[in-house]
Amino acid sequence: MKANPVVAIIAVAYVLVSCTSGEKRADTATSLDPMIHAILEDTTSFYYVDVHDYPTDETLPIGIFDSGTGGLTVMDALVRYDAYDNESQLTGGDGHPDFSKEQFIYLADQANMPYGNYYSERKSDLLVEHVLKDAQFLLSEKYYPDASAVNFVTGKQRVKAIVIACNTATAYAKEDVEALIQESGLDIPVIGVIDAGARGVLDVFEKDEDGAIGVFATVGTIASKGYERTIMEWKDRLGYRGDIQIYNQGGYGVAEAVDREPGFISSVADQPREDYLGPSFNHGQYPIEKALMDSYRFDFSGNKMLCGSRGGEDCNVLQINSADNYIRYHLVSLLEQLRTTAGAHPLKALVLGCTHYPYLTGDIRRTLDELYAYQRDGEYVYRHVMAPEIQLIDPAENVAAELHSYLAQNAQFNPSGSVDSSEFYIAVPNMHNNEVQTDGKGHFTYAYKYGRNVGEIQEYVKVVPFSKANIPAETLGRMGEQIPETFGLIRTFSNTSDKTVALPAVNRIR
Repeated sequence: MKANPVVAIIAVAYVLVSCTSGEKRADTATSLDPMIHAILEDTTSFYYVDVHDYPTDETLPIGIFDSGTGGLTVMDALVRYDAYDNESQLTGGDGHPDFSKEQFIYLADQANMPYGNYYSERKSDLLVEHVLKDAQFLLSEKYYPDASAVNFVTGKQRVKAIVIACNTATAYAKEDVEALIQESGLDIPVIGVIDAGARGVLDVFEKDEDGAIGVFATVGTIASKGYERTIMEWKDRLGYRGDIQIYNQGGYGVAEAVDREPGFISSVADQPREDYLGPSFNHGQYPIEKALMDSYRFDFSGNKMLCGSRGGEDCNVLQINSADNYIRYHLVSLLEQLRTTAGAHPLKALVLGCTHYPYLTGDIRRTLDELYAYQRDGEYVYRHVMAPEIQLIDPAENVAAELHSYLAQNAQFNPSGSVDSSEFYIAVPNMHNNEVQTDGKGHFTYAYKYGRNVGEIQEYVKVVPFSKANIPAETLGRMGEQIPETFGLIRTFSNTSDKTVALPAVNRIR
């Protein structure tokens, strides 16, 4: 195989990122020892993985995990990726996706999501434990055939690479997963989305260009400063000389709205509700500002906003009840940051720093266009802090390049597999664990989800195959519209497995 200079450059970047990955490990080693012990040493633990019997074969699948179904956007980017000739591995697409012979195993830790809230609840150490369990699932052979099963079964394949398709998990626990792999003695790469996204957003700028970057991510990812720190590290490393400013916006409630979390969105509510957790007039951290109601331009149709009285501005109580209105709220909040900051450069690129957000690309572009054109008293309100066309950066494309580089450099491409054999699993509450507490809809209660303590090694969840029993109809519809290739793989897996409830067809809109 001829050497590919582009692959070589990415490979060097991969090594450089890996060399800086141990900085946070010392802060969490003591609290995480019980989980790592359970995985690598405690042969009586459900989580034990016999790494001495681990296969080393290029035909093994590639493992991907996220806090929910949002990470399927990363998998979809991998499924569609065509940047190389599949025979020579030289740069240049050949009309055949580069990973078409790879099998993927996807895990959505839906029961424990949203990961972004663990930081605000001061449970970042518990988040890291969840992430280690995600990695353990990919490394193991165990799963449950369905939520009612008492006993697990084996037969799931192990993986040859791990992609952390979750920004918050990457920010808080990538180093811990790497430490687990290092201690296991396995030769498995761990690829996270933040480094990929940081390099991708810098590609928008010339080497000496000034400008602003918006990082739109979960509250936890923003609090970690993972993107801000990594962008500036790569800026210096790659020789960018311009004044690049970074503005962060924690998308409180956005991922939850995408995954239909009941505290943030309700398909049946027609008036404000007591269990609502999202932005409101009286919210301490994320208030809806009455002075900005005209800027928000919320859509009140179809109960997309829940109002305590008639009309919009006259509402005494106001609750957001649709994903597009969450987008409007947060993009206005982001642009208000720039508008009120002296010397702010125009926003040139927006990093979609949560895997759920690419599902809402249409809403994001539409809202940015509206805000660019928005006038008050004949004056443009935000145009001076916005580039005419703001680039949306989905880190998934850069993840695909990094994964391709690793497989090419290590001769790990599957010579005879098929992406059609990919498998999809989701975490659901383990109702056979007497300590588990759920609400009327079968979800963990908020108090239980964030009240658990690190180091109490339990099966809080069961990991089961995707099915219509555990994927909401709204989510299925979104998959069919936004990621049709991957949704086709999900349906194939579900419909051919005798342990799942088959998924229905949906209209595929390309």
